[in-house]
Amino acid sequence: MSANKRILIIEDDKHIAEGIKLNLGLLGFDVAIAGDGMAGLEKWRQWRPDLIVLDIMLPGIDGFSVLQRIRLEDERIPILILSARAEPDDRIQGLAGGVDDYLTKPFNLEEFQLRIQRLLRRAGWSRDGNGAAEEAFDRLPRIVEFGRNRIDFGAAQARGVKKTISLTDQEMKLLKLFVANRGKVLSREKILEIGWGYTGRMTTRTVDNFIVRFRKYFEEDPKQPQYFKSIRSVGYIFDHETDA
Repeated sequence: MSANKRILIIEDDKHIAEGIKLNLGLLGFDVAIAGDGMAGLEKWRQWRPDLIVLDIMLPGIDGFSVLQRIRLEDERIPILILSARAEPDDRIQGLAGGVDDYLTKPFNLEEFQLRIQRLLRRAGWSRDGNGAAEEAFDRLPRIVEFGRNRIDFGAAQARGVKKTISLTDQEMKLLKLFVANRGKVLSREKILEIGWGYTGRMTTRTVDNFIVRFRKYFEEDPKQPQYFKSIRSVGYIFDHETDA
């Protein structure tokens, strides 16, 4: 899997960056280093890596801004934040911004390498521990209709109760997850695990915020949802019959 895969390290600590480069190089990866946010964006555009390891605290433009800039143009490249900032708010901001994984410093090298390999496998559409749910994605119709709503997964667009919406990659992922598991209760932890590839335990309102957004898109009355329903102390359920 590692042959010819390119990994970009955006990290201003030269010791950490060189250590990562050495160890990933021993695994057969082609690794480049950028020491600040602007250099990282330039290298990403020119080199087109297969994965990015991104620090948050960078000179000039910070890691969150780098993440947002990349996601405006590329919603699929795996990005792993590697940062000394371990507060829940930082993790939430990263996950909400579209990061695929978040690891704090100091870190275990073997764990880091396994996370890199997992992200690259997922990017290559291979099966991982979420196989059953992701296999269900393959069977989804391109068009899903419920009530006055219509989701076009092929065009990444939806027609809601008030307007047409251009869906982000993360919105697409979560909508596919709900449609693939319609009628089944999904815990917040499982939604984070599948939707973001995050397997750690944390308390977050990230999932809740996406549900609020979906209710504004698709519910006649967001305060009394018909489709995106809460299951108290458990999670959420998408309850509808689809028409392809």
